[in-house]
Amino acid sequence: MLESIINEPIAELLKIFLLLFIGTVAGFINVGAGGGSILTLPVLIFLGMDGALANGTNRLSVMTQNFFAISSFRQQGMHDFKTSFQMSLFTLPGAVVGAFLSIKLDNIWFERVLAIVMIFVVLSMIFNGSRSSSKKISSMANKKILLYFSLFGIGFYGGFIQVGVGLLFLVALFHLSDMNLLHVNMHKVFIILIYTLPVLGIFIVTRNVDWGYGIILSAGTAFGAWWGARVNVQRGEKITRFVLAISVLLMSGKLLGVF
Repeated sequence: MLESIINEPIAELLKIFLLLFIGTVAGFINVGAGGGSILTLPVLIFLGMDGALANGTNRLSVMTQNFFAISSFRQQGMHDFKTSFQMSLFTLPGAVVGAFLSIKLDNIWFERVLAIVMIFVVLSMIFNGSRSSSKKISSMANKKILLYFSLFGIGFYGGFIQVGVGLLFLVALFHLSDMNLLHVNMHKVFIILIYTLPVLGIFIVTRNVDWGYGIILSAGTAFGAWWGARVNVQRGEKITRFVLAISVLLMSGKLLGVF
């Protein structure tokens, strides 16, 4: 009895530190490149949540981190809210449909899809194509039309699972517009914030948000995103790719039952 009384508070304290740490790392990564949800979603699942609850709880931290990232960019004179909002509107319809689909998906299938997506995200980070080859492809069609269709599709994916959506926005905005990576990241965090609002609302209404763990994780991601935006204005995110790739391979193996 005494052992359980001592161990339970310690276990909860460790969970809090884990969520704060993972949240900080994920928030930093999401602003610099994307893919932080590859860390947060598996951790929430490992803490005992089913797929839909972990997905919804993660959206609370996604909303918080992007709000703080926008604030940090704005403090440094980096913002174009009108353009960001216009692009975000194209993501909203797909995001809402994707969110409803993720709630309906059986838990075991959600975890399998998550594991497969995680592997593909890692591969995309390792085998990253050059910008010049993409420019040849994009020059064959109207860039704006391709961008709008891409935003709709990425919105659907983001509403469904969120993992790696930042990387998809990076690719779409970087290759289908004339923006540099710094401005791409600036628009990316605003777009994700806007489509996350109705998506989070869907998860709240369907009771798929754990507010306790969600608020703790959000505190970590908020700090990481604010810090990441400041670093991003000054430099980039190369070191995070290697660490993230290792973590994702281990977690995807766990979800697939490899070890």
